[in-house]
Amino acid sequence: MNGGPLLESANNGDRLALSAAGTWTAERAGELEGLIGRVIARHPKVGGVDIDMGRVERLDTFGAWLLERLLRGLASAGGEATIIGLPEHYRGLVAQACQCNRAATPTPRQNALTATLAVVGRTVGQIGHDIGAVVAMIGALAAALGRAIAHPRTFRLTSMVHQMDRVGWRAVPIVLLITFLIGGILAQQGLFHFRQFGADVYVVDMVGILVLREVGVLMVAIMVAGRSGSSYTAELGSMKMREEIDALRTMGFDPIDVLILPRVLALIIAVPCLTFLGSMAALYGGGLMCWLYGGMSPEVYLSRMQEAISLQDFATGMIKAPFMALVIGVIAGTQGLEVKGSAASLGLKTTDSVVKSIFLVILLDGIFAMFFASIGM
Repeated sequence: MNGGPLLESANNGDRLALSAAGTWTAERAGELEGLIGRVIARHPKVGGVDIDMGRVERLDTFGAWLLERLLRGLASAGGEATIIGLPEHYRGLVAQACQCNRAATPTPRQNALTATLAVVGRTVGQIGHDIGAVVAMIGALAAALGRAIAHPRTFRLTSMVHQMDRVGWRAVPIVLLITFLIGGILAQQGLFHFRQFGADVYVVDMVGILVLREVGVLMVAIMVAGRSGSSYTAELGSMKMREEIDALRTMGFDPIDVLILPRVLALIIAVPCLTFLGSMAALYGGGLMCWLYGGMSPEVYLSRMQEAISLQDFATGMIKAPFMALVIGVIAGTQGLEVKGSAASLGLKTTDSVVKSIFLVILLDGIFAMFFASIGM
C-alpha cells in the first residue's frame, strides 16, 4: 500500500533541503496542497533549494503540476530550486508540467520601417521561390515530353483524352453561356454610347476586334483557370497528402510523366478549341443585341463584321490560347505539388493556383498585345 505524501524540510548550510516521499497523485490532492502551501509560507526568503524526489512512490500529472507550483513559489521568493533524485520515467511528465501556463514572452515593438522592409524581403523571397518552381516545372515538362516523343508507348494517351473531355467538352456549356453574355454586354454598352454620335455601326467593329483579339481568349483562359486549374491543384494536392505521389516514385514512375504532362497537353489542345467556340458565341451575342437593342438587321451586322475584322485578328487571339493554357497547367501542377499534409495547405495552394494563374494570364495577354503592336499585327 502506498504511503501518503510527505514533504520534509531541513537546513543544509546556506541551502534549504526538501525531501518528498509517498504518493503524489490527484487522490492526495488535499494533503499535497497543504504541504506545499506550508513550505512556501514557512520560507518566504530562501537562497538555494534542493528538492529530493527520490523517495516518491507514485507521481501523476497533478503531482507534477504541484511540484512545478512549488518551484515557482520558491523562485518568486528569490530561491534557486534544483530537483534531484527524480526517477527517469517521471522526468518527461515533470518537463511537460514546467511548460504549462507560462506567460508569453512579449514581442518587442518593431520599427515601422524595419517591419516594412521585412515584409518586402519575405515577399521578394517568395516571388523568387515561385519563379524557380515554375522554371523547374517547365524544365521537367520539357524533359517528360522528350521522353514521350522518344518512347511513344510510355505516353498515357488515355489519360490525356480523359482530361480533354473534362477540361474541354464538359466546359463548353459554361464557356458558351459566359462569352455569349459578354458579347451582348459589349454590344449593348457600345450602342448606348455610340448612338449619341450617330455611329451605331461602329459597334460591330468594336465587338469583332475586341472579341477576336482580346476578350474571347482572355475570358476563356480565366474560366479555365478557375474551373480546371483549381481542380488540377486540388487533385494533385490530395494525392500529395495521401502520399500517392511518393508511392508513384517508389514504384519507379515519374509523377510529371504520369500526372502532369497529360493534363498540360489536354489544356493546350482544349483551350484553343474553347477560345474558338467562345469567340463565336460572343460574336453571336453581340449580333443578337445589335438586332434587338439597336435595330440593326443580321445582314447589316454580318456585312459590317466582314469589313471590320480580318484573319489576322482571329489569328492574334488563337495564338495566345496555347500559351495561356501552358501557364495555367504549369501553375496548377506547381501549386499542387507544394501542398503539405494539412487541409489548410490544400485550400491555400488551390487559392494561390487560381489567383496566380489569372494574374499571369492577364500579364501574358498584355505582353502579347505589346508584341503584336510592335510587329504591326
